[in-house]
Amino acid sequence: MESTVLERITIKPDVCNGKPTVRGMRITVETILQFLSAGDDVETILEAYPFLEKEDIQACIAYS
Repeated sequence: MESTVLERITIKPDVCNGKPTVRGMRITVETILQFLSAGDDVETILEAYPFLEKEDIQACIAYS
């Protein structure tokens, strides 16, 4: 399962300066982790970024 989850994290030199992102979009793993560390829950993040999926956030946590 973990390899499937981590397939959602991509690193491309031309996207966000090569930082790990969610599915090649311009939302970084770092950004998601900052939201979580600030106390935001998964539902709040999903409301703010409706193009994300719960599995994307789980992938960010697993990646970290």
